[in-house]
Amino acid sequence: MGQMENTSQIAKEFAEEMEKKNRKEKITNWMPVGILVFLIVMLSVVADGFLTMYNFRSILSQLSILLVMSMGLTFVILIGGTDLSGEGLGGFVGAIVSLMVLNTKTSLDLGVLAILIAVAAGVAVGIISGLIHVKGMLPSFMVTYAISSVMAGFAVLSYKGTPAMIQDEFFTALSQGSLLGIPYLTLIALVIFLISYFLLEHTRFGSYVYAIGDNEGVARNTGINIEKVKIKIFAWSGFCIGVAGVMGAIRVGRGDVSIGTGTVFPAITAVVVGGTSLSGGKGGVLNSLVGAFIVTVVNNGLILLGVSTYVQSAVQGLIIIAAVALSVSKGNKEIVK
Repeated sequence: MGQMENTSQIAKEFAEEMEKKNRKEKITNWMPVGILVFLIVMLSVVADGFLTMYNFRSILSQLSILLVMSMGLTFVILIGGTDLSGEGLGGFVGAIVSLMVLNTKTSLDLGVLAILIAVAAGVAVGIISGLIHVKGMLPSFMVTYAISSVMAGFAVLSYKGTPAMIQDEFFTALSQGSLLGIPYLTLIALVIFLISYFLLEHTRFGSYVYAIGDNEGVARNTGINIEKVKIKIFAWSGFCIGVAGVMGAIRVGRGDVSIGTGTVFPAITAVVVGGTSLSGGKGGVLNSLVGAFIVTVVNNGLILLGVSTYVQSAVQGLIIIAAVALSVSKGNKEIVK
């Protein structure tokens, strides 16, 4: 009788502990949304012009490239990896697409085909990064950082020091146009988000991503081809970087290696601030969407308040540190793979 009471008590304590854990996880999951709402309310009070239609469009425009970059990074970070190739690869893709559409440096005029070729180049480089990481058993951050440097060099070589100015009317229309008040580039970013959400939440590939991030050893024992999935993940990240690179060229109207400058760490910040753990297995593209809005709203608010770019960089650095600290506190697994 006493043993049954002890067993019942243990079961009750276990159930209470699980309920407490679930409540804590729910609070943690909703915290980024709460932070976003708080920022919007605060900036509405202290920053003149924040709650205007013009500024809303400006936020959506600023969000576009960041959101696309963060979609690819979400998959990589979910397996506990890192992709730092975005700056060099994004600049390279932007450079070559500008040389293939109607421009001031070459006689090429491939139109939409140029976009497909440039994005395909991003995918190819992503696959190469994945292969080196998997087959060479090297940390992903080292491989992708090196790839970024290599592609930045190729970008400058492609236009021989003088960037090509884009003259294609289609690119001009994309950079300046909007639909129902939403910039075309933001609509493209939202399409990439929807594709990412479908891949992660409604395909076997997505379930494999979560399984690898949660416990790679167990995932391997269940028959998942870890190496193949990782290469696909880096290919997807390369695709997103490629799209972001094309969008960057569209926005500035030329192909320049600087297109990718300063895009990677804000994207990583967006992913982690949104609630995706750097140790892998927890989070998703919805989290990254919220995180991208948080980063964009903070930057937009600082600009409206007249804060210098140096202070903005410092704030962004502090956000990254805080995000990493929160991510590490969620578990003690290995951070970088």
